[in-house]
Amino acid sequence: MEELDQWKEQLLHWWSLAEEQLRQVPPFQLYATAAILVFTTLLLLSLRLLKRAKSNTVVLTGLSGAGKTVLFYQLRDGSIHGGTVTSMEPNEETFVLHSETTEKRKTKPVHVVDVPGHSRLRPKLDEYLPQAAGIVFVVDALDFLPNCRSASEYLYDILTKGSIVKKKIPLLILCNKTDKVTAHTKEFIRRQMEKEIDKLRASRSAISAADITNEFTLGVPGEQFSFIQCYNKVTTADASGLTGEISQLEQFIREYVKP
Repeated sequence: MEELDQWKEQLLHWWSLAEEQLRQVPPFQLYATAAILVFTTLLLLSLRLLKRAKSNTVVLTGLSGAGKTVLFYQLRDGSIHGGTVTSMEPNEETFVLHSETTEKRKTKPVHVVDVPGHSRLRPKLDEYLPQAAGIVFVVDALDFLPNCRSASEYLYDILTKGSIVKKKIPLLILCNKTDKVTAHTKEFIRRQMEKEIDKLRASRSAISAADITNEFTLGVPGEQFSFIQCYNKVTTADASGLTGEISQLEQFIREYVKP
């Protein structure tokens, strides 16, 4: 008890000293100090909230004719609508995934952007990439070989963008139209694209002017290129927009946009 009383007396003494010091400080200095403390606290809270707020945007991209718009409508409505016609403007909408509309629990809507694959319209992609939680690069698995180099070049440009690398935005290579008998497998498509990107990497590093638009380089010097060497996570999956088999696409979305 004596020890407790001593502590109590010491605390009272410190409090009285603090009061004396505060009385000696001019009021305007006290107000200024209080204002700075409040401002700093609010700023820190705002930064924490912004850090916690995660994007719900998923960007669909790839060459024209790969089936991006069909996939967009399958995600939204479970049907193809007019999605077999090549888009000339981005399709952009926020919605609950169609496969989740019958669930009783509340699910988080996804902001899906379908960016046209025409070369003249690709600059629009840069408007959406910085805010993306995930990127879906759609490949036509049926007509893959004639378009392998073009698709690989486009993918190379995406993977070397600063907005992708710095934020390590995950990317899914979605092999569409795999319901067709003559469609190539996702493993084959992955290997072929890795080979093409390896060639691109060599040619673009040899001619520095060709690499001006690319903010980062890919792969490990002296080693064969593989997607596992990328700054961000790159995975592959199968889909069939026309038949509605998009479960692997939905899994990718929900991995990065939590319900």
